[in-house]
Amino acid sequence: MKKVGVALLGLGTVGGGTYKILTKNRDDIKKNYGVDLEIRHILEKDMSKVKALGANPDIVSCDINNILKDPEIKIVAEFFGGIEPAKSFLVQCLLAGKSIVTANKEMFSQYWHELESAAKKGKAGVYFEASCVGGVPVIRTLTESMQGNNIKCIMGIVNGTTNYILSKMADEGLEYETVLKEAQKLGYAEANPTADVDGYDSMYKLSILSSLAFHTKVPIDKIYREGISNISKLDIEYGKKFGYTLKLLAIGKKENGKIEARVHPAFIPSDHPLAAVKESFNAVHIVGDNVGDIMLYGRGAGDLPTGSAIVSDIVFASLQSKHKYSSFKNNTDKVSDRGFNKDFQCEYYMRLTVKDVPGVIASISAKLAKFKISINSIQQKVEGDKASVIFMLHRTSESSVKKAVEAIKEVDTVYSVDAIIRVEE
Repeated sequence: MKKVGVALLGLGTVGGGTYKILTKNRDDIKKNYGVDLEIRHILEKDMSKVKALGANPDIVSCDINNILKDPEIKIVAEFFGGIEPAKSFLVQCLLAGKSIVTANKEMFSQYWHELESAAKKGKAGVYFEASCVGGVPVIRTLTESMQGNNIKCIMGIVNGTTNYILSKMADEGLEYETVLKEAQKLGYAEANPTADVDGYDSMYKLSILSSLAFHTKVPIDKIYREGISNISKLDIEYGKKFGYTLKLLAIGKKENGKIEARVHPAFIPSDHPLAAVKESFNAVHIVGDNVGDIMLYGRGAGDLPTGSAIVSDIVFASLQSKHKYSSFKNNTDKVSDRGFNKDFQCEYYMRLTVKDVPGVIASISAKLAKFKISINSIQQKVEGDKASVIFMLHRTSESSVKKAVEAIKEVDTVYSVDAIIRVEE
């Protein structure tokens, strides 16, 4: 029986979940996979967490050297979050020949190249299934199951907090701020929700997923990002009338040799598989040139779902005779803009508040026509001397829409441009 020593860096939510799975399922893992995973050391300063899990305090410390100097420890799983000291500790472990497992998407998306460089020097492995979409096995799907395809598109709901908020807004007709406060009370949203609601968390994950999908490094600075804090329940209600559901999507596409990567709220047809993903669940929709459509769905966060992905990587890493690295150039070189399309195209939803006077629609239509934007449909709702007007626009470029919006704001019968939401068919 192969015996593999494991170290855990931190016993937070996911670290605690991983500890539970490794101890509870140890015998099953031995029986099913022929490897005995022994937790030999834990880095944790809060001994109350150690006590709550029933862990042996004799294997707990705050000194990374206790891990680096133990030749029996072959795999190190990190749960600190943030950049430091997580990155420095993992680099040291890799240089010492210890493979790493991490769920830290912020650190990994920005320093993947540094970790991989250290891994090659130490002849160790880098495993990160849990960094994207929690317990859903999307990383392994992209790296181990899609070799017969060129991936055309990867599109997903990869943040549970924002999906919970948008689902509640849609189902109960509530405004964003009301649902955010409820999500914070329930623990779905942090006290400072910026990373989730402003799209940073999804951006980190998309950087990793699109790099794997398109075999090209996709840094975070190549990703368009927009959050959900300006979304109104009114737009969600109008979207329903048009047959759409609103989601915060992470979208990666490769067309004509160029990659587009973006995170933003988007309307999708209500019969699209992603539209049915509710509350804090996550899902990823992948389109391959040969396999067609694939949908992966499950819990994107939590101690046991994410812990299950961590343990999966630990088992997988322990069984590798030779570790694999990126299929693309992954170093410190600056990535050129030439391989990326930032002026993407899609359909658009536009809501405006205007004066209820003759000719106002014609004036707006003229501005759209100036930028070669055609109108699919129009709806309006009159309230007193004002009207809300919704334009559904045919497929056009992002730059054209932005120029048109600036021109429309100059029309004297337009009070405001209240919402611009992209539509993914």
